[in-house]
Amino acid sequence: MSDDAPRDPTTLSRRVMIMVSVILGSTLYSTTLLIASTLLPQMQGAMAATQDEIAWTMTFNILATAVVTPMTGWLVASFGRRNVMVGSMALFSMATYLCGAAESLESLVLWRVLQGGAGAPVTPLSQTILFDSFPRRQHRIITSIYGMTVVIGPVIGPALGGYMSDLYSWRWAFYGLVPVGIASCIGLQLSLLRDPPRQIVRLDWIGFLSLSAAISCVQLVLSRGQRLDWYESPEIWLETIGAVFALYLFIAHSLTSGKPFLNPRLLLDRNFALGLLLVGVFGMLNVTPMVLLPPLLQQHAGFPDAMIGEVLAARGVGATIGFFAAMFIGRLDPRIGMSIGFGLQVISGLWLMSIDLNVSLEILAANSILQGMAIGIIWVPLTTASFETLENRFWPEGMAVFHLMRNIGSSFFISLSVADIVRVTAQNYSRMTEMISPYNDRLDYPWVMGGWSIETLPGLARLSKEIHRQAALIGYLDAFAMYTAASVGAMVLVMLVRRRRRGAGA
Repeated sequence: MSDDAPRDPTTLSRRVMIMVSVILGSTLYSTTLLIASTLLPQMQGAMAATQDEIAWTMTFNILATAVVTPMTGWLVASFGRRNVMVGSMALFSMATYLCGAAESLESLVLWRVLQGGAGAPVTPLSQTILFDSFPRRQHRIITSIYGMTVVIGPVIGPALGGYMSDLYSWRWAFYGLVPVGIASCIGLQLSLLRDPPRQIVRLDWIGFLSLSAAISCVQLVLSRGQRLDWYESPEIWLETIGAVFALYLFIAHSLTSGKPFLNPRLLLDRNFALGLLLVGVFGMLNVTPMVLLPPLLQQHAGFPDAMIGEVLAARGVGATIGFFAAMFIGRLDPRIGMSIGFGLQVISGLWLMSIDLNVSLEILAANSILQGMAIGIIWVPLTTASFETLENRFWPEGMAVFHLMRNIGSSFFISLSVADIVRVTAQNYSRMTEMISPYNDRLDYPWVMGGWSIETLPGLARLSKEIHRQAALIGYLDAFAMYTAASVGAMVLVMLVRRRRRGAGA
């Protein structure tokens, strides 16, 4: 078989049906990742739960996704791509319906776990199916089209969830996704070729359990660290110790086992190893602005929800432009496309570092478009370069690790950014309030105080609120500075990627 031919020869109509079904499933899965974030207040009231308790619906969903994602390679080897993909979408659709029908917090958390675990193989397996179904010369275009689901799905999720919950209730935000899942499941069943007979492959239980424990402990630390004041809490200490021990056990076992759960030899491929680092940074830069901007604009800048939705929607517009541009930029050296994309991220980060609480909707929308364009331009050359020198038989396992690193990068950077915002806000609030004193002569000057007053309790309360707004802004600007620094670091890593030699085999 030539390098350009797809591994599974199919007709054009079947390929189109495969692409449509896969994209429907992937978009649905990526949409549900953040949809619950919009529904948390309503779910909290419906379940009579505390803020800490309702947060478990997010935490356990992320945990289930992180644990099952590395299993994709073993599942495909044991049961075949078609069975795993169709089964995952069927279970995912059922779990999504059950999330909407849940009557208690315990059942809602249980179905969110099933939803995350069932949908975890969808993203890595979708890209593998598309790569195998289309010839290599079309991979750039297919990656561009598919990559839109990775970026636009998380943008659609919060907006769709808010819209459905406002019109009906939070339950319909889940119910409305079920028909899409059923359509994807039927399309995959009809279009994917039957898997050849295969034997169930033995699962490396030591590797699987140790990696699952390490990922679970890390995710718990990241999800609950800020809420529990980090290492002031015994729980965070125990989870950190558990993560270190489990990771050591996984690495030691993988290096000494004949058939490890994840093949460490994949890291000997230089481009793939660098791709894992770069996709981790990509995950950090992709989701973090969507998590940080809404609370900043709503709580401190006074933006209504509708305007915040417009800012997020502008990011989707930019991503669409970026993916179309990537179809042409992808013909060049992948390092050029990635450098352009991460360079745009640097510009958007520097731009965000210059805003204040009087920022206009137009400026934020323009910045969101720039961020979306950057993400769209990065994804295609990043995926192409990471798997360009990796053998086809390693793609399912490689894709699983690739998307796992993207998810871990997102969780890590969001937690780091939120912790930094809280710390910097508290520090600056303390420093600025020290200046508010009857013994500070400068406060007697009208051009210093303006309309503020320290003579009455209401005046002090209004001044305290304004100081907190400004201190919070400094915290967010500090987080945007970390965002910019991560973009610069990624540009350095891009220079280490190797270009595939012409004529090299698959």
